[in-house]
Amino acid sequence: MHIAIDLAILIVTIMVGIPVPFCFMAAALYMGVIYFPDFSFLTTVGFRGLNSLTLLSIPFFIMAGALMSSAGIAVRLTNFANSMLGRMRGGMGAATIVACAIFGAISGTCSSAVACIGSIMIPRLEELGYPRNYSTAMVSCASVLGQLIPPSVPMILYGWVTQESVAACFLSTVGPGLILMTVFCVINYFMVKDLPTLKVDPPLTAPERNKVVRTAFRKGIWSLIMPVIILGGIYGGITTPTESAAVAVAYSIVIGFFVHRELEPKSLWKAFCVSATTSGVICLMLFFVSMLGRVYAMQQVPQKIAHFLLTFSDNKYVILLMVNVFLIIIGMMMDDLSGTILAAALLLPLMKQIGVHPVHFAAILGTNLGLGNVTPPCAPILYLGGRIGNVPINEYIKPAMVFMVVGHIPVILITTYFPELCLWLPRLVMNIK
Repeated sequence: MHIAIDLAILIVTIMVGIPVPFCFMAAALYMGVIYFPDFSFLTTVGFRGLNSLTLLSIPFFIMAGALMSSAGIAVRLTNFANSMLGRMRGGMGAATIVACAIFGAISGTCSSAVACIGSIMIPRLEELGYPRNYSTAMVSCASVLGQLIPPSVPMILYGWVTQESVAACFLSTVGPGLILMTVFCVINYFMVKDLPTLKVDPPLTAPERNKVVRTAFRKGIWSLIMPVIILGGIYGGITTPTESAAVAVAYSIVIGFFVHRELEPKSLWKAFCVSATTSGVICLMLFFVSMLGRVYAMQQVPQKIAHFLLTFSDNKYVILLMVNVFLIIIGMMMDDLSGTILAAALLLPLMKQIGVHPVHFAAILGTNLGLGNVTPPCAPILYLGGRIGNVPINEYIKPAMVFMVVGHIPVILITTYFPELCLWLPRLVMNIK
């Protein structure tokens, strides 16, 4: 009964709009009063949970994402993608989707992708005849690639909660992320091919096209090197994810000030403030989640959830379908970071019980929560895209639903029921079992 009341407190406070860290605080306080009235044990658990070098990477990746727009990196990434795809019908839309994927290889968050790429590309797409509501929907849905293409902040949190290799969790979402990017590009082509307002630059000869690509590559070389440095350092064993995040920040500052010369002290200070504020919120949330997770573990909440689901069916594939629905609902109610922490703590024991590899579950979790973040009623990334594009939700929800239903849901099902899609790269690079 107390567990049911606690979960109800958590869900209701989230649904009424209370900031997520305080929702976890309310749930942790209730369980603490019931089982540990003096709180001395739980506060120790909370502080111990924050004592992790892995968590230091989060503020650095957030800061890197905030710096990319001010340092001119995001513009050059979109220009390079456009040089390859911009002269085909629907090519600028495809270039935007690819830019979101490249951006994800640096920033690691959906919100940074939709803020940076959206502010640059939505006005440009409108100039080329793309309806503003469609462009807003496309950028909002494509920004989910920011948490699927590594590095990914949600995967860092998943690795922290489950004690799995963060690098292996990064690699698990590469296959689903690339498939989702390709599917979105195909959907974009069919949705805009008959638009009468669409403007397409005249085709170029092969030498002219190669010259344009070379020029964009030369101007964007320092931006394109950034994901190579980050990912190469992690998977080459040179740096940890935390060190790579710090390198990303330092690289952005150097490039912004001394190469592109577009970064200003005011922009740098703003990026520091944004990352500090966001990191403070995350730390507060993790403090209470650590407390809540320990109480749940001691009261065997994950095992009880597993038993509850297994009463419906003992078929692995049916249970996975039910878990997918549960994860989408969690993603609809809360952001990707808090959803990752909660779902990993509650569902991983069930996944192990039915034979799902923890790294495979990382990919299942990432794709589902990505969809939840653009699915109403809460849909934080979808609403953020609407603010960036200055379009009311009723005008862009229909094209957004096309990307979700036709694009994202099939990728979730493929990710769930074809584990090798997620595991082959971690096994190849990290030699996981």
